[in-house]
Amino acid sequence: MTSIVGFTLAFVLFGISAAAAPFRAAAAKVDITPKTPQWLMGYAARKSTGVRDRIFHRVVAMDAGGQPFYLVASDLCLFSPTVYDDAARDLERELGIPRTHFWWSVTHSHAAPEVGPPGVYKALLGRSDHEHDRDYEKLVREALVAAVKEARSKLEPARIAFGLGHSNANINRRATDVDGKVSLGLNPDGPVDRQIGLIRVERPDGALIALIANYAIHGTVMSGANLQVSGDAPGVVSAYVEEKLGAPVLFVNGAAGNLAPIYSVYADAKSGHLTQFNVLLGDPILAAVRAMGPATADVALSAAEHTVPTPNREGLDWPEDLPQYRARVPVRFLRINDTVIWAAPVELFCEIAIAVRNRSPFSHTFYFGYTNGWLAYLPTASAFAEGGYEPRTSVFTDRAETDLTRAVTAFLDGFR
Repeated sequence: MTSIVGFTLAFVLFGISAAAAPFRAAAAKVDITPKTPQWLMGYAARKSTGVRDRIFHRVVAMDAGGQPFYLVASDLCLFSPTVYDDAARDLERELGIPRTHFWWSVTHSHAAPEVGPPGVYKALLGRSDHEHDRDYEKLVREALVAAVKEARSKLEPARIAFGLGHSNANINRRATDVDGKVSLGLNPDGPVDRQIGLIRVERPDGALIALIANYAIHGTVMSGANLQVSGDAPGVVSAYVEEKLGAPVLFVNGAAGNLAPIYSVYADAKSGHLTQFNVLLGDPILAAVRAMGPATADVALSAAEHTVPTPNREGLDWPEDLPQYRARVPVRFLRINDTVIWAAPVELFCEIAIAVRNRSPFSHTFYFGYTNGWLAYLPTASAFAEGGYEPRTSVFTDRAETDLTRAVTAFLDGFR
């Protein structure tokens, strides 16, 4: 038990390097597009009738002096933490990868297939009464393990660089009416985080191995009227940037709980200007990549985990298969030199991620949302007071913002 600025933090810390060690990296990309109609996630239950664009697992593998880290970004909407737990056990059993060193993020496309049991999704929203497709879940999990194995087998000497960009592709979605009621819509005056966080992994000669692009945006260009499988804006942008750069691009969503794409919930891709996000977000990513500074092969990597206790709302019918996630938020941390990444299985409001970033002692602080499962929205205390869809469907209370912000900022001070 370690006490940091008045908070007692119980955590597991792995792989802290006293000095930089030889760095290796690799990437892999595996298709997970379904061959049969699937229940689509994110809106009311509906089955797909076709495929607009193919969806993938994209993997980056890193190793700094024997300390591994694997990041998977998948063109999926969300899944229960039990799906992550099962995959983590598979990787630890087959490859010896500690679960703290394996992160599985989703882009949050609402045109992606359902994966695994409904978890808190059914308890909160009353959806997913149908039986989930176990064959497709098996395909997704087996493809993930295969992609991680492929990336690990290709590890080679590498360098890493970090950078920032900016895009106006998102907008606050908590619209306020004259009577003060908040509903899902577009709010150009609301809080928004338009930072692009970039991690470039390259070979010693500068050839790109993979790019990680971190940006906060709901994958909701298309509405529930769309019945075609798609990666929505994150997937389309990933494919566009990959074509330009010639290497896998992992789109990792940020604190998008209250952020929508500027074209949102249209019936189809054309009316939603889906390909325009290549200009709105893809081109700013490419411009920011060109402006990034030099990469380094001197890499120290460490990973950590901390569970933040915070109450669940009263009267919540908590799923029986998730007892270890009740009244708590599991948070992961990854430090690479003077950059830190923190991640949680929630739809975080952007103000919370910005506050943590502003208080962080690290040169770069990135938040990876929708990572290692999904436990619903985690709004600000003021949003709970205002009401609206996200607080109404959250498993948490108005204490969550304070509990999470204090615990994470304190942990980062100690992690430094």
